[in-house]
Amino acid sequence: MGVREPRSLRRSRAVVPRDLLRPGGEDPPPGERVSPSASWLVVIDPQTIFAAPNSAWGSPFFAEAMPRIRALAAAFGERVVVTRWMPTADRSTSWGEYFAAWPFADRPADDPLFDLVPDAADLSPHPTLDRPTFGKWGPELEAIVGRGGHIVVAGVATDCCVLSTALAAADAGAHVTVVADACAGSTPENHAAAVHVMGLYPPQITISDTAAVLADR
Repeated sequence: MGVREPRSLRRSRAVVPRDLLRPGGEDPPPGERVSPSASWLVVIDPQTIFAAPNSAWGSPFFAEAMPRIRALAAAFGERVVVTRWMPTADRSTSWGEYFAAWPFADRPADDPLFDLVPDAADLSPHPTLDRPTFGKWGPELEAIVGRGGHIVVAGVATDCCVLSTALAAADAGAHVTVVADACAGSTPENHAAAVHVMGLYPPQITISDTAAVLADR
């Protein structure tokens, strides 16, 4: 599936592109809530492996969530980060057992299975943020949004990478809004369970929907 970047540039990044860094590493003043206009939309892993109907990890609800994701991205403009899960974890760790359990995903990082779906290729003007972990929160993303910043999360899968990202971001002190109807789960039950769990973490995590987020822009 085509992505705008050459394959040589679409490898896991340890360094945040300079165009994504907050000016001067600027953080919000202590105790000040980040305004909606200063928020970043983080689109989690809109990749073929999680979207294709013939993929073992394909969400049957991805196609329903994608138009909402595109509407959100249009509203956030340049403040959009798109992430990708990459199969580059150390196989000497428990990830080795994970890939043994899911051998179809044990492929080179430049395999088309890990490309963005076509509808996601133009969501952000910035390079993708690639990580070999379920959760996409880490020093790279914090460098973009700032310590204590506000992220609005959408993507796939609600019960895996979205959940892992939201909880880690909240632990790190970020403000997190999960756009439930712009997330796709593995099953309706798993989606609902993950949304319920994330909803247990107010005020750090807020559950919302596309209409409410767009109304705040």
